[in-house]
Amino acid sequence: MEDQATDQATDQATDQLTARRFIEAAPADVFAVLRDPEGQVDIDASGMLQAAEGEPVGAVGDRFTVHMDREAKGDYPMGRYDVEVVIDRYEHDREIAWWIDGTIQPPIGHTYGYVLEPGEVEGRPGTWVTSVYDWSQVGEKWRPIFPVVGQAELRATLGILDRVVRRRAVTA
Repeated sequence: MEDQATDQATDQATDQLTARRFIEAAPADVFAVLRDPEGQVDIDASGMLQAAEGEPVGAVGDRFTVHMDREAKGDYPMGRYDVEVVIDRYEHDREIAWWIDGTIQPPIGHTYGYVLEPGEVEGRPGTWVTSVYDWSQVGEKWRPIFPVVGQAELRATLGILDRVVRRRAVTA
């Protein structure tokens, strides 16, 4: 049987975490959640994303606003603040990634994203979803607070994504 979930630990050479999970849903259904600003809030396992404003994204350069609460992490005293999510990679039903344009200028340089691959497990069709968190472009000033999101949160977000995709399918 093929593994249904896999992780890649932090690699000091790449400064990146990944997590992978199989979701029994079509790539289009998973992607619909990932491109939706409220979908991002719905699946967040860090507790920092509070609400979002904007339309579902559809291209590189698209943006939406996320209302954040860093106190949920308890690691860096930023309190409540807003960020702009700026889409950096976009291939419909296949890949989405973004960087953060926020209160800290110039932007810190970390990216989040997902890669989707159609597949099947034990004859059940669905989508392999890989979450990618990369802070390789973060400067020395901000290195001490990275990674902001840990491996457990990346994995938990994929679990929540599975639940949200299934719930949306039931209500559609």
